[in-house]
Amino acid sequence: MYRLDKLKLPQGIVLKLLVVVSFLLSTTVDARPKIGLVLGGGGAKGAAHVGVLEVLEENRVPIDYIAGTSIGSVVAGMYATGIRVDEIKRIMLETNWDDGYSDRIPREDLPWRAKQQYDQFNIPLEVGLENGQLKMPRGLMYGHSVTKLLRKTLGELPNFNSFDDLAIPYRAVATDLVNYETIIMNKGSLIAAMRASSSVPGALAPEYIDDLLLVDGGITKNLPIDVVLAMGADIIIAVDIGSGLQSEEALKSTFDVISQLSNFLTNDNVVAQKKLLSSNDFLIVPDIDGLSTTDWAIASEAYVRGKTAAKKQLNKLTSLSLDAESYQLYLLKMQQGRDKILAQENEPISNIQLNKKTSVSDELILNRLALSVGDYADADNINGAVDRLYSMDEFQRVDAYTVMQNDEKTLHVVAEDKSWGPNFLQFGIGWEDDLDNNSDLNFDIAYIMSDLTEYGGEWRSELEIGTQRSISTEFYLPLDGEREFYSRSRYSFVSFEWDIFVEDVLPVPIDQQFHSLTQGLGYNYSQPGFIEVGVAVDVGEFSDPVFLQGTIDYFTYGSYLKLGFDSLNSIDFPTEGFYINFSSFLRNEEVDDHSVISKADNADFISSLLVDVNLKGAVKFGNHAVVAKASYSEAFTQDDNESIYISYLGGFLNLSGYQKNSLSGAKKVFAAGIYQFDLGRSFLDLDEFPLYLGLSFEAGNVWQEGQGINHQDLILSSSTYIGADTRLGPIALGYGRTDTDIETFYFYLGKNF
Repeated sequence: MYRLDKLKLPQGIVLKLLVVVSFLLSTTVDARPKIGLVLGGGGAKGAAHVGVLEVLEENRVPIDYIAGTSIGSVVAGMYATGIRVDEIKRIMLETNWDDGYSDRIPREDLPWRAKQQYDQFNIPLEVGLENGQLKMPRGLMYGHSVTKLLRKTLGELPNFNSFDDLAIPYRAVATDLVNYETIIMNKGSLIAAMRASSSVPGALAPEYIDDLLLVDGGITKNLPIDVVLAMGADIIIAVDIGSGLQSEEALKSTFDVISQLSNFLTNDNVVAQKKLLSSNDFLIVPDIDGLSTTDWAIASEAYVRGKTAAKKQLNKLTSLSLDAESYQLYLLKMQQGRDKILAQENEPISNIQLNKKTSVSDELILNRLALSVGDYADADNINGAVDRLYSMDEFQRVDAYTVMQNDEKTLHVVAEDKSWGPNFLQFGIGWEDDLDNNSDLNFDIAYIMSDLTEYGGEWRSELEIGTQRSISTEFYLPLDGEREFYSRSRYSFVSFEWDIFVEDVLPVPIDQQFHSLTQGLGYNYSQPGFIEVGVAVDVGEFSDPVFLQGTIDYFTYGSYLKLGFDSLNSIDFPTEGFYINFSSFLRNEEVDDHSVISKADNADFISSLLVDVNLKGAVKFGNHAVVAKASYSEAFTQDDNESIYISYLGGFLNLSGYQKNSLSGAKKVFAAGIYQFDLGRSFLDLDEFPLYLGLSFEAGNVWQEGQGINHQDLILSSSTYIGADTRLGPIALGYGRTDTDIETFYFYLGKNF
């Protein structure tokens, strides 16, 4: 990279000297003048560049140098690697570029523990906290998804000692965020150069290259004409797709005002650049009025307008056309350049080098990468490896690139800790309402202290306020470098209210609160699965002045076994994946003597074995999905004793028609089949906001101690609903009814069901 404003001579004189020298050289080496193409920034309107390129190719106009800013750097970079315009057109119009605007990790790729946390703490905001000061990310995204898109488009290209080694010499323009200087990128990673040139401040975090924080080049040079002149071009073809200033009537919001301020900067530097054009140069300005910079749905229209604008200057442009034979030689040279680039992609990995800014162990990073010396580092393999590492959800940025040296290919892996860590705040909210008399609102906050030990120990504290109140703290301690084995120590205090039905008619509210202490040892046998054994102690009480006539105290202790596996793409509206959560507790229960507690005479304690299993699976067929879910729990005791641990049933998709947890007993059986139709993708063109229309058929019941599970006692119910997964969790409106004519409406926001 070099800083254009650091040239010693005045810029205009330097450029004129370079043009003269280039012209003299070109007349001795090649009779035709050298043509430079300049592609300006403009977001989604960048497809107009493709239309211009297509006209140039159709009329055999060669390009000897190329440079771009922002989206212009992306299109220019693709063309510079030798990709023909018909392929660039396909890429620009068929790629879902909106995928690059989200670095969200798909739920199915997260580790088990992270899935459970994110289901509860559903507000998509992670704030750092250090020395009492809040810390925020430098951008909404760090470019993980857009890097994958670019790598898939270009292939896994090695770092270049000079971008002059491409099929067409190339430059990308960025802005030094610290010093407000134009930075011309002329070597290194082509993808990193594109990314830096396109990093819109605030939306994408700055790109860190050669100790510089780089952002979108449009701030300082949105139409880099002087850059291509400095490369040696005799004739310039410049394509300007920048936005003009908005009228007074259009300035209606804060965002409009901010956009206008950005336009001031961009338009000023574009005007200055256009003054460098001579009468022999070409300025193509497609009619992009009314086209958005962020809505990629307009790409096809932008392409058409770019082609139309180029054709308007066709009479003059054809003066640059080569004869058919000469143009074929030009294309052959470009293809040879591309073949040379692609040949390096087919070389196997000779070495792997970790360039990390994290304490995460080398062995864990290499384990997640799942790439070894001798493997082939093509685009798909690199994207897959980077995804596996990024899905740990511990890094702000993960990347990988290759460097060729002495016929050896070294894979460099970049892993950077979140700059706003290592201590974080997470938030969650849930609202549940039956549109009658029951409303449940909860707010959750978690404080996480991470990276406390050699292998990544974490201390996590959580507070829940609302209908259910709880406070907990947990120390999670990985025991090995690959974090397969762990220790988990947890304390929690929980207070809530639940209903018991007396003779299945009268609901009696019971207040329960308890302290719980657990110590477990576990094994993460896969990314989505775990198994854990441990010991647990609970101290609590039930209270009700009428039914219980006071308070029942209890103290329990024992051991447990848990195992789980979770690959669902959504916990609430899944269309793919499988979930199982099994737990069993073997306890001794010491409970106050009371008339409502069944305990054998003279028994000091009750021995119980509680088994609880929950299953859910989903498969999809196009825009249709079938979901199956089932649960079973039972508390086993001896001598007709009754365990204080009971199961709950009732609520949306959990015996719909009943209110949440309105049925309770020592034994529970439940199963449901659910059909979901993706209304959003089918009819409403909501690719990023699936809207589901659902129908369920359910059966289940609870039984008390001493009663046997009998299929004749099963309650049948069904529901219909409309719902969606949002960034704040699920939102759903449903109606449920049982075969006994009990019915309930449901509304959920941000709360799992």
